[in-house]
Amino acid sequence: MLLEGKNAIVSGGSQGIGAATSIEFAKEGANVCLLFRKHEDEARKIEDEIKGMGRKAIAVQCDISAFADAERVVKTTQDEFGSVDILVNNAGMNWDGVCWKMSEEQWDRVIEVNLKGYFNFTRNVAPLFKDQKSGKIINVTSINGLRGKFGQTNYSASKAGIIGYTKALAKELGGFGVNVNAVAPGLIETAMLKQSDSRDKIIDMAMNEIVLKRVGLPEDVANVITFLASDKSRHITGEVIKVDGGQYI
Repeated sequence: MLLEGKNAIVSGGSQGIGAATSIEFAKEGANVCLLFRKHEDEARKIEDEIKGMGRKAIAVQCDISAFADAERVVKTTQDEFGSVDILVNNAGMNWDGVCWKMSEEQWDRVIEVNLKGYFNFTRNVAPLFKDQKSGKIINVTSINGLRGKFGQTNYSASKAGIIGYTKALAKELGGFGVNVNAVAPGLIETAMLKQSDSRDKIIDMAMNEIVLKRVGLPEDVANVITFLASDKSRHITGEVIKVDGGQYI
């Protein structure tokens, strides 16, 4: 198993990419602390599924934009599992609008969650990884952080910021045996997409770009995250791997 005996924190672990990652980690032998903000029922189901595999799991409610919450989660994971080996920064949000209509609140909240939220958790695990001379950090960004998207200046800026953050962090922690990488999904069939009133229109537009002519599944991203969390990727750091079916080439 790729992650036997490892302990992981996965933000946004109740649905979509985070849920698929939590389950895949457990299949590969890891214990998982999965985080949720609103979807407690879904998080508890993932927690039970992981425990059913014989792994340890805890579902913890938190607001990733709150530094104190991140501090509490890392301490809880240490107390429950004994250590932290892997951090997956995945939770995020969007609040769309063209720049000339976007409110200050729209801008601030997306940056606070998508960018500061990643700092909050990294800041709390980095000293641990530094001291133990090992660790894996995987940040989930987006192809829209690479290319931008109409109506998403706040979201695109936050996701682009994650890319720069990943590269700088890789340089800071590389000398301590810590790998820091990012994955940039394209269109993925998540709950958010399924519940969207514009689902069919969004898929039609994306299919004009996706060269593999299929919408990605959360498992497609989770598989790459699992690889980056394993020793199979020990000589990879500071990279951004697109998981988009060729949507942005």
